[in-house]
Amino acid sequence: MSLGLVVPLEEYSQSPVPTMNRHLERVQLAEELGFAAVWIRDVPFNVPSFGDAGQTFDPFVYLGLLAGATSEIALGVASMVLPLRHPAHVAKAAATADVLSGGRLLLGIASGDRPDEYPAMKMSFEDRGARFRESFQYIRRMSESFPRFENSHGQLDGQMDLLPKPFGQGLPLLITGGSQQDMNWVADNGDGWLTYPRNFTIQSQAIEHYRKRSREAGLAEKPVTQPFHIDLADDPKEGPRPIHLGFRLGMNHLRDYLQTVQSIGVNHVALNLRFNQNDTEDTMRRIADEILPEFTNPQIKQ
Repeated sequence: MSLGLVVPLEEYSQSPVPTMNRHLERVQLAEELGFAAVWIRDVPFNVPSFGDAGQTFDPFVYLGLLAGATSEIALGVASMVLPLRHPAHVAKAAATADVLSGGRLLLGIASGDRPDEYPAMKMSFEDRGARFRESFQYIRRMSESFPRFENSHGQLDGQMDLLPKPFGQGLPLLITGGSQQDMNWVADNGDGWLTYPRNFTIQSQAIEHYRKRSREAGLAEKPVTQPFHIDLADDPKEGPRPIHLGFRLGMNHLRDYLQTVQSIGVNHVALNLRFNQNDTEDTMRRIADEILPEFTNPQIKQ
């Protein structure tokens, strides 16, 4: 299992909008310390009822900056809201980020969970599942040379091509949750699964179902990634207290938690420091010194 960090790398528990102070320096520090990935999000609008504006920067523009400012760390998006964008634009921008970063892009994709955003773009929230599926198919086909393809998003007759092509065989598409799809479709079609933290027993059962379906379909085992919000206490023995999608806890209990999710099949955990009360960079260094050596597998991509 490997460990990453969710951008923005700062505490902003009292506001939905981060300061983005030292944002680039902290991403570079994450790479220097040996974290496997940093993850940004696609948040088109600051929706007050949702309560989190993410890193505020457009994800693809930001990926270009991060690609040029780093050299090894994987650059993840968790996750691009496919129904709100034309898939040709997503395919071109994502392939560009993948090439510029030397194949370090991890493209999480989702159907979207904020109904407020859809009217702003004159789109329907109710049919986002069907549009997600057709966007997924369109993006897949754009890795081919001079593709011949047609669905509700457009028609290509094989006489023109979309460039650049991804760095490898194709864009790594990690499906978030169910994205309004049957879970068998998710297991069959994605290159990996981004899921939310749950009770260990429920999470173990969900991962086993995902992997069982892949085995039945004759597919290679695919990676499972989850986020985890932490507020790291000074006392390493401090027991866990629930916070949003995670815990306030000491280093010993953080280690125990990560070992447990590794044992049930999670391949990558993206730590979120939004609610972390201690200095962000000190916390990053503490985790790097005391936790990272125990989780040394950097392979997130298949």
